[in-house]
Amino acid sequence: MPLRELVCIRCPRGCRLTVDEESLTVSGNFCPRGKEYGIKEVSAPERILTSTVALSGAFLPLCPVKTSAPIPKGKLFEGMAALSRIKVEAPIEAGEVLAKDFLGLKGVDLVATRSFKKEEN
Repeated sequence: MPLRELVCIRCPRGCRLTVDEESLTVSGNFCPRGKEYGIKEVSAPERILTSTVALSGAFLPLCPVKTSAPIPKGKLFEGMAALSRIKVEAPIEAGEVLAKDFLGLKGVDLVATRSFKKEEN
C-alpha cells in the first residue's frame, strides 16, 4: 500500500497529511480542504505558473505574468518554454490577458501582474 506524506497548503495550519495513493484516502487533515488537497496532489497535481515575459517600450525589460488558473504540473516546463517566445509592448495593465487559453488549456489565460506605461523617448 503506497503511502505519500504531504504538508497541506490550503490554510495556515499546515496539516501533515498521509495519502494512500491506491484508495485515495487521506488522514491527518483537520478540515475538508486538506482531504481535497491530498487527493488532488497525488492524482492530478496542478500549479499556478508565475514568471516573466519580454517587454518593450517600458522602463523595465520584463513583465511579470501568471496563469489565471492552475495548470497540470507536467506542463510547467512546456509553459516556461512558451513564455520565452512571448514578447509584449507597453502599455500593459495589471490583469490584462496576454495569451488566451495558454498552452491550449481552455479557460487558463496568461495575465500580466503589473502595469507598465509606455516610455517616451
